Amino acid sequence: MQKEPKISFEHFLEKFPEIELPITLSDDSAIEFSKNNDPLPSQMIQQFIDGEEDEFTEYIACVRIPNTYDIHAIIYWKAALMNYQYVLATYDKKGKLIDKSVVAGTYSDGKSLTKSVATIDEDWIIYIVSGQAAADAPTYDPTTSNVFNLELLATGEIITNT
Repeated sequence: MQKEPKISFEHFLEKFPEIELPITLSDDSAIEFSKNNDPLPSQMIQQFIDGEEDEFTEYIACVRIPNTYDIHAIIYWKAALMNYQYVLATYDKKGKLIDKSVVAGTYSDGKSLTKSVATIDEDWIIYIVSGQAAADAPTYDPTTSNVFNLELLATGEIITNT
């Protein structure tokens, strides 16, 4: 069996259009990303994302954060069964993964539904609002939301701001 040739990191990055900040990541924006960007090929997922692969999981390239100098920062959308995540991943210039963090998405365990929306500003601060509702609840109570933020450092680390 012939081994597939390696994909260049530059080719992988080309899948992620560079955008201007700020950007907001929500369930609605996932629809736009899916319309405009093809799912990532299996070999790219294995080589650069190291993600789960099964017939129920799909990875969509979303965006590349601009002006990151010594690192590359991308956001991809991982769609699995009842678990939809926006993942911020950082790489060094050679394509080695530095850090990654789920920054937004929707998750259900059958009992509750958790939704998170993130906004990334020009200073690489990621503001996240996350709320939870019972799966059988007719409405969501916004007073139960959590608000926190992360920061993307110039080293590629993603840290929690307190």
